[in-house]
Amino acid sequence: MTTIGLTHSTRPTGTIDIAGTSWPLYKLEALAVGLLVFLAVLVVTGALQPAALTAAGATVVVWWVRRLQPTHRSSDTH
Repeated sequence: MTTIGLTHSTRPTGTIDIAGTSWPLYKLEALAVGLLVFLAVLVVTGALQPAALTAAGATVVVWWVRRLQPTHRSSDTH
C-alpha cells in the first residue's frame, strides 16, 4: 500500500485538517450555522420538526453561498 504524506504547504488554503482529512472551511461554517439555527428555533418553538427543517435549509444556503464565494473572488483578481 502506498501512502502520500502531505505537508501544510501543499494543502489548499481555506481548509482545516480533521482526523487526517482536509475539510473546506465553508463546509464547517455551514454545519456550525445549521447547529446554531437548529438550537435557536428549537428553543423558540419547542418543536423538533420546524427546527430540523429550518436548520437544514440554513445549512444548504450557507454551504452553497460560501462554496461559490471564493470562485467569484479569484476570478476578479485575474
